[in-house]
Amino acid sequence: MQLLKDRIDREGSVIDNRILKVDSFLNQQIDADLFMEMGKEFASRVKGKKIDRVVTIEASGIAVALPIAYFLNVPLVFARKKKSLLMNEEVYHEEIYSYTKEENYEISISKRFLPEGEHVLLVDDFLASGEAAMGLAHLVEQAGETVEAIGIVIEKSFQPGRGRLEDAGYDVQSLVRIEKFEDNKCVYINE
Repeated sequence: MQLLKDRIDREGSVIDNRILKVDSFLNQQIDADLFMEMGKEFASRVKGKKIDRVVTIEASGIAVALPIAYFLNVPLVFARKKKSLLMNEEVYHEEIYSYTKEENYEISISKRFLPEGEHVLLVDDFLASGEAAMGLAHLVEQAGETVEAIGIVIEKSFQPGRGRLEDAGYDVQSLVRIEKFEDNKCVYINE
């Protein structure tokens, strides 16, 4: 998605040829117009697949997933990272390792929001090791749901996430794929 690549090049910054910081438009400050365009693009990529709901992880995944759910006209469900006092019902849960935070955390979704037999699109902002996407996939599969595709905004293709997810049989749809960081700049895979 050229619009997203241009925005990364203009406003993103690569730190130590390791981490891409895009908080001015993706992770902290959100550009609604850009998110709507990303939502349209994801919806077009899964056209023809049966999608009953979009599932993501709080917090940065929600803003990405909302326009996708809107264009697909399906509910958006998000996994919580912390248990709420209001979450007193049965939940599905999974432990995940965060690459950027370098720690484990548990995600959970109320069982009533994942009806058995549905088909879902999983969504996340970044793909690196694949831990978050794999954990989320395992969580929805506990509910007897089928993962139709995994939508990623920015994929670091030089890390093992895509291979790990594809080896597990998942369809990975990334808007931008980064081949490598070189001189603290992104080198993209052109598809």
